[in-house]
Amino acid sequence: MCNMKKMLAVLTISSICVATVTGCGNTAPAKAASNIGVDEADTSSQEVTINFWHHYSAQSSENETLNNVLIPKFEEENPGIKVNAVSHEWADLHDKLLISAESDTLPDVARLDSAWIPELQKMGILVPLNEEMSDFQDVSSGLLDSAMSTAEIDGKSYGLALNTNTKILYYNVKMFKDAGIEAPKTMEEFVKDCGILSGTNENGQQVWAYDEPGLSGWNLCPFIWSMGGSITNEEQTKATGYLNSDKTVAAIEMFAKLYKDGQITGWNSGDIPMTDGFGTGRYAMLLEGPWKVAELAGAYPDFEYATAPVPAGEGGSISVLGGEDISMFSSANKDAAWKFMKFMTGEFAQEEMAKCGQIPCSKAALESDTVKGSDFAPYIEQLKTAKSRPTVAGWSEIDSELASAVTEVVNGDKSAKEAMDELAERVDELLTE
Repeated sequence: MCNMKKMLAVLTISSICVATVTGCGNTAPAKAASNIGVDEADTSSQEVTINFWHHYSAQSSENETLNNVLIPKFEEENPGIKVNAVSHEWADLHDKLLISAESDTLPDVARLDSAWIPELQKMGILVPLNEEMSDFQDVSSGLLDSAMSTAEIDGKSYGLALNTNTKILYYNVKMFKDAGIEAPKTMEEFVKDCGILSGTNENGQQVWAYDEPGLSGWNLCPFIWSMGGSITNEEQTKATGYLNSDKTVAAIEMFAKLYKDGQITGWNSGDIPMTDGFGTGRYAMLLEGPWKVAELAGAYPDFEYATAPVPAGEGGSISVLGGEDISMFSSANKDAAWKFMKFMTGEFAQEEMAKCGQIPCSKAALESDTVKGSDFAPYIEQLKTAKSRPTVAGWSEIDSELASAVTEVVNGDKSAKEAMDELAERVDELLTE
């Protein structure tokens, strides 16, 4: 994440751009932005090249599919439009977008981590698609509502859901069988199972029932939401009364007690890494995303595990949404960029990327045999109730403050109520900045 100095510079330039009539953009003028639909676009008179920045790893099957299957197919179907795809590392892409916003050298389209959308939207450099694309509703209706929510801010949509993910419970089959228990279906069962599964193994080594590698929103939200708590109100304008509600406090207290009793761990320096701890029987349970399948297959091919939904509490079985959106920048060639965005979120492209392990957002692709037979098939049901973290510009700082506050609680420095009360006041301030 950029430092405060860089952020102030970016925001200052964003403000200047918003204040001008033409807005931020490349030197060449963009086409008119209002109500562009595929039938209205005219890119046939001359060849257009759009720049697409992404963070598919350069050596990955996703990048190979993009360059050798998807882009050739798109260019064949859209003569006169060329796509220049550029791969960046995840963190590098984020920083490069911030720097490029200062110099008006943004791409036309980018694959963005959904958590970046609010930050970039606040800078005034993303196109509100539902206001400017006449067929937006037709396109968005074919994508998962939950995934589309990651790009929605104040009733405006700043991206199309490109791929999604969430977390489900992984558990050690042998450990559960030896203990005579099944995967926990409720939070009460989860707490009880943590007590049963923790202790020492036959080799005298300590065993923890659950491993959690961090204390940020990505890690804690499934517990907070499933237990009926929340981070903010639905409008995402207020934290007091929500982040410090009895139900949210209870979720943090549960975590702190399990840690104090030696039943969960993972976020401390020196703790056994998640995959190694799980694969060697030192951790009995995890909440993890679909990438864990390949990691376990590569490192511990003979290890037997199974998966289950997030244990349900008063709020239900609620996991956290991850994934990426594809967004358009205000300086883009909008008609050509919109065609490419629709192609990338269409059934063909989504199913091709599903073959590489990407969970589609296309409802049609989710019904394909490719998806139904994939390693990530168990995640599909959990996605129906998964929720996005708050889509607010200050989320990165809020997330950091949350991790710090919960760390104080689990370390016994503050009570959960005290820490959440203080945090709620601070988040209220961040929500108004």
